Order: sequence, then structure tokens, then C-alpha cells
Amino acid sequence: MNTLQVDLGDRSYPIYIEAGLLNQADLVRKHIRAQQVLVLTNETVAPLYLATLINHLGGYSVETVVLPDGEQYKTLDYLNRIFDQLLTKKFSRNATLIALGGGVIGDMGGFAAACYQRGIVFIQIPTTLLAQVDSSVGGKTGVNHPLGKNMIGAFYQPQSVIIDTDVLDTLPDRELSAGLAEVIKYGLIRDPDFFEWLEDNIDKLLARDKPALSFAIERSCRNKAEVVVADELEADVRATLNLGHTFGHAIETGSGYGHYLHGEAVAIGTCQAADLSKRLGWLTESEFARIIALFKKANLPVLPPESMDSDRFIELMAVDKKNLDGKVRLILLKKIGEATLPVSVEKELLEMTLKSYGRE
Repeated sequence: MNTLQVDLGDRSYPIYIEAGLLNQADLVRKHIRAQQVLVLTNETVAPLYLATLINHLGGYSVETVVLPDGEQYKTLDYLNRIFDQLLTKKFSRNATLIALGGGVIGDMGGFAAACYQRGIVFIQIPTTLLAQVDSSVGGKTGVNHPLGKNMIGAFYQPQSVIIDTDVLDTLPDRELSAGLAEVIKYGLIRDPDFFEWLEDNIDKLLARDKPALSFAIERSCRNKAEVVVADELEADVRATLNLGHTFGHAIETGSGYGHYLHGEAVAIGTCQAADLSKRLGWLTESEFARIIALFKKANLPVLPPESMDSDRFIELMAVDKKNLDGKVRLILLKKIGEATLPVSVEKELLEMTLKSYGRE
């Protein structure tokens, strides 16, 4: 079993990566502090894995919350369903919340755990590739608002992250590709050798080759853990993990939550960020072409929605956590393997990308 440690002092925690971890009852149980356990999942994951997890929790007082599946349900209204159950069943502050699902379930479970009685134990068991390589690690939690994605939330680290690579066997192809968008991101922002490996091995990942997937998950988690340890609260280098996300979040909000998967929107947004980086003279034409080609090979969209014009993009990009003093700030690429910290870009250049990339 691969075990990575996210070293954050008294908030440190392990990331376990191996096939079959959902069948290792002791691994889950050792991170539960008291008798009360709430398992949060969704309607897609529950029929597949909820019974297995609950069977491992004999002797505990277990309750469940099963939410609808989809980004459109990542709201304060649905978050309240978690609080309703915690309060109705009189959960105490030493209870444990287990998030069994993808990024939406992990984000909502973490936010509920952060808020309930000002913080209860939280365990992540991610069931999508995107959640395994990105959202389950690092302690970002929250919900969406009609005016902006992930604008309501908190930093709250889990007690552990348990990544069973076997659960990817039931993941739809579209969801697998969406997760690859975040995998590719690590190569672009800080790991050029990994980017080259992905160029050579993307077909194996799409074919669900177990050794290739395990390597990509471990390498991605290691990259994210290193960034989180260096900058837990995103005051500096952690912002580079948001490459493509300002464009991508605008796409998700503007298209209606759930129309694009998060990874699909990030793929398009990263291509837009790469286009802007090329216009600034940082990325070469060759590097830009390699980036577009890899996203396409991963079966990801690379063109912005025709329904969103540049004015709509700029309106939505103005609601972003990286912005400062009313100015849109973006993560861009100096080259493959090196991202910038948030930078302000002349509006004219930004509009050139928004009006021209994919629309010429």
C-alpha cells in the first residue's frame, strides 16, 4: 500500500492508495474516534459501495445521508440535509463524518464537518478519479452559489484519505476523462517529466490499466500534498493548483451547474489559459500544440461553449477568489512544468483569447 503523509503539524493526515482498500475494515475504523458515524454519499455511489462500508462499521452507531448526484445539488439547501440528520440523531462533537463519493460529496461533507459544532472528524473515501487526485486532498470544502462556484466554504483537513483504485472499475468513461484533466494539470504547473509520461501513457489510463492508474494517482497526490504543505491556506504557491479554474468556473456557472463536469470545464479553461500564455510570449507554439493534443487525446473538450461570449466570461470571472481590488487575476504558464502565481492581465489581451480562441 502506498501511504503519503500530508505534513501539517497537528492537522497532518495520511493518504492511502491501493486496490481493495474498501474491504479493509480496520483502515477505516482506526480513524474513527467515537461511536457516532455519519456516512454521506449520493444516489449513484450508494448502491455500489454503501453496504460494504456499513458492514465494516459494526459496533458503531451509523446513520446515512444519500444526496442526489450532481454539481447542481452542491448548494446550501442540500447541505442543510446533512445538518438536519446530524441534529435529529443528536450527533456530538466527537462524531465522525465519512464522505463516500466524488468531489461534490467530499466538498459538502468536509464543509458540514467543519461547521457542525465547529468541527468534527472527517474521513474522505473518494470514488472518482478527479476526487482521488485532487479534491479529496488539501482541505478545501464548500458549496456553490448561483453567482459563483465554491464561493462559500472553509479550509478543513480530513483525518485521512482512503483511495481504493478498484472503485474506478465502475466509473463511467466520461468521469474518468474528467479526472484526467486534473492529472494533466500537475504536469503543466510543476512536473514536466510527469507531463511527458502522460503523453506516452494516456491510452493506458483511458484503458484503465491498473499499474498506470496507480502511478498517476500517486504522482498526482504527491504533487498536491507537497503544494498544500508549502501553502495550506493558499496565500502563495497553492494558487497554482487553480490553473484553468477561473475560466472553468465561469463555464460551469454560465452553462448551469451540471452541464459540464468540473474536469471538462477545467480542461477548456486550461486551454484558454494556455492560449493567453502563448499570446503573452511565454508558451511556444509547440508547447501550446502539445497541451491541446493531450487534452484531446484524453477525450476532453478543448473549446469554450458557443453560448458564452467574452462579456459573459468577464462578468463571471469577476467573481473569483483570486481576484484583488476588482481585478481579474489568473494562473498562467511560463512553460510546460512552470506556472505563474496569480497575475493581472491587460483586459485587451484577455478579450483576445476570449474572442478568438476556438472561435476563429
